[in-house]
Amino acid sequence: MSEEKGVKHLIQFREITKNDQAMYLSMAADFYASDAVLFHVDDSHFKAAFNELMRSDEYLECFIFEYDGKTAGYALLCKTFSQEAGGMALWIDELYVLPAFRSKGIGHAFFDFLFQQKGSDYKRFRLEVEKENERAAALYQKMGFDFLAYEQMIKDRK
Repeated sequence: MSEEKGVKHLIQFREITKNDQAMYLSMAADFYASDAVLFHVDDSHFKAAFNELMRSDEYLECFIFEYDGKTAGYALLCKTFSQEAGGMALWIDELYVLPAFRSKGIGHAFFDFLFQQKGSDYKRFRLEVEKENERAAALYQKMGFDFLAYEQMIKDRK
């Protein structure tokens, strides 16, 4: 629940289902068209992720955000073992709230949900944020995240 101007709103998080495919693909495309990401991602990658989500939750999990029964966003979570953390680590790979639902407490409520549901299973929660995305960074810091001094490097295979 969140409260906005004296009105209570219902915020819920549920696991993605095959019926969410069109909405998920649309939201993923919107996310990757935003300033929150550095690189263009081909639509085929969204379909591959959705197919993996339908196959298993071994490596990847997705939660759909709902606000008063309407789809409001999603979070894509990746699982890995971290020797540095001494156990399992959960990478919050994508967290996207549709523009019409921003500043309604959904992100904060999702982290509360995530820590309550997954807190005992993971030694580390990790995410990325663009330096220019000050609102997101402020939320993440409020939720207990700290900046790492690491520079990231990648090598993509085509």
